[in-house]
Amino acid sequence: MKLRLGFFLRVLCVLSGGALMVGMTLAAQTTSRGAAPAPFRLEAVTSPAGADSLAPQLTSGGGRLVLSWIEAHEEHATLKFAVRTASGWSEAGTVVSSASVIANAADVPMVRALSNGTLVASWLEENGGDDESYDLRVARSVNAGRTWSAPVTPHHDGTKTQHGFASIFPAAGGGFGLVWLDGRATVTGGGSMTLRAVSFDVNGAERGEAMIDARVCDCCPLSTAITSEGPIVAYRDRSADEIRDIAVARFAAGKWAPPTTVHRDGWKITGCPVNGPSVGADRANVAVAWFTGAGGVGRAFAAFSSDAGRTFGAPIRVDEGDAVGRVQIHVLADGSAAVSWIELFESRSQLRLRRLDRSGFRSTSIVVAEGMGSAHPRLAPDGEGLLVAWVEGTRGSTRVRAARAAPFR
Repeated sequence: MKLRLGFFLRVLCVLSGGALMVGMTLAAQTTSRGAAPAPFRLEAVTSPAGADSLAPQLTSGGGRLVLSWIEAHEEHATLKFAVRTASGWSEAGTVVSSASVIANAADVPMVRALSNGTLVASWLEENGGDDESYDLRVARSVNAGRTWSAPVTPHHDGTKTQHGFASIFPAAGGGFGLVWLDGRATVTGGGSMTLRAVSFDVNGAERGEAMIDARVCDCCPLSTAITSEGPIVAYRDRSADEIRDIAVARFAAGKWAPPTTVHRDGWKITGCPVNGPSVGADRANVAVAWFTGAGGVGRAFAAFSSDAGRTFGAPIRVDEGDAVGRVQIHVLADGSAAVSWIELFESRSQLRLRRLDRSGFRSTSIVVAEGMGSAHPRLAPDGEGLLVAWVEGTRGSTRVRAARAAPFR
């Protein structure tokens, strides 16, 4: 088993001073336009995840909200999931439990529901290489997760390199697509990490692989959404001179269009910051949130598009002044967006949430949790509200927690 849990916990303790604490209090912060009422109130939600859980992911699709996570055991790891219903969580189901399953704080598994009722899952398994090498595995369930198909690997290069940071999205005809970071080129004389995609039909048959970008950041999580014109993926790009700004690529007319940069921050960094973007969409309204350390200052931004991601407006500052990043964004029905991020406040890391619109208006922010360490929180729509999931660490263990942000009436 390669859990990599020891590293995960060491990073949590270093970044949070060794003490993690979840807070459910509201924090009325001054915005760029003065004080404003917070757009959400927090409601406690019981998490379906058990002890020693980590690596949460939230997905919304096919009318279902799915939370997935890893539960770590001494000799193996288990990928579990639960579906959120009007009455609460379904019973937790199991996708896979194996000594080969890898647990990683940033490169997390995913379970997504398609419109035809199919569930699709992706996760990581060791491939016999070093600690930076692993393969993607994908499986389907047509009976609500009671049983799963034999897992397949969407890449066929056979290299002992990294294949991960996958995101699943629905495809035309009831199938699904998958994008991921692929390290096959790194074994040949200093090649780069690439961004690749593959699609599957409604029966799970592979339709073929495509290269989206030949040089991307090595280990920043990516994000996908569905616009009125098709899928869009947001990721951290990497230029020849190590500028690592955020790009998007759109799938239209049967192929991936050339990537475009959301905003030229000019962040030059020689290593991966493990801090990827998030993209959300509602028809042609698209929003991307991201973190940058350009100029030596941590900042979080968001930008809006009204043409399905072809072009983006000027960036809007999201944070309060000392961002750590790990952003999430969701586009609301009125075209505004809810965005979450991690911020340092009086030497403590806080998970914050606020609403903003394309005019630059920012609501007050609320504090969802404190002592975040290296956690990568998640955000997804839950009825008229939003569900937030994160990892709480305490006394050498971790547990996935959740809360619901409901709009004020």
